[in-house]
Amino acid sequence: MTRAPRRRTLPELGGARAVILHRPNPTVEALTRQLTAIGLEVTSVWPDLPAAALAADYVFFDADMGHDEQFPWAPGTAPMPLIALIGSEAPGRIAWAMAQGACGQILKPVGDAGAHSALLIAHQVFEARAALAGRIADLERRLGARQTVVQAVALLGLAEHGEDAAYDRLRHLAMAWRVPIEEAAARIVSHGRGPGAADPDPPRHTRR
Repeated sequence: MTRAPRRRTLPELGGARAVILHRPNPTVEALTRQLTAIGLEVTSVWPDLPAAALAADYVFFDADMGHDEQFPWAPGTAPMPLIALIGSEAPGRIAWAMAQGACGQILKPVGDAGAHSALLIAHQVFEARAALAGRIADLERRLGARQTVVQAVALLGLAEHGEDAAYDRLRHLAMAWRVPIEEAAARIVSHGRGPGAADPDPPRHTRR
């Protein structure tokens, strides 16, 4: 049985804030008309993004004349969806726009359409990237915690007592300290506890 594709919730664009980083010309005027008709609050700036742009929901930028120093963040780390305004399809310019983390694009000259779909696609791409980054960070954290548990088991006497006995000792320490086993392992590793040494003192709880 084939599962139906999950329907994604479209973002509410009315009242969203958009900043256009582009030199004044008909492109800015046409894009502003489209965005205003959709219900966005629009600000156009050039040549740099002000600090206030950090509060924007979307940023449109000129991919033809843009450069890294225009943005108050490192390439690829924008805190909102970026949409490239592309006139030149020179490989170097496209590569630069991609390095900025562009989530969508509109080809220049801008006419009377294109902004709405660009906003929706950019929002979806941005959210998907953020979700993927979160999953990667969680996997890295779990992998690091697993490696810490292995180190703690070794410190608790793996060579002398065997893996099962050492792990059981770690589990009992975690229960005595009332903390997750990963946290107990981290404490043991941070103490550099070796076989035969006294167990680290359990955390002290202050009375309120």
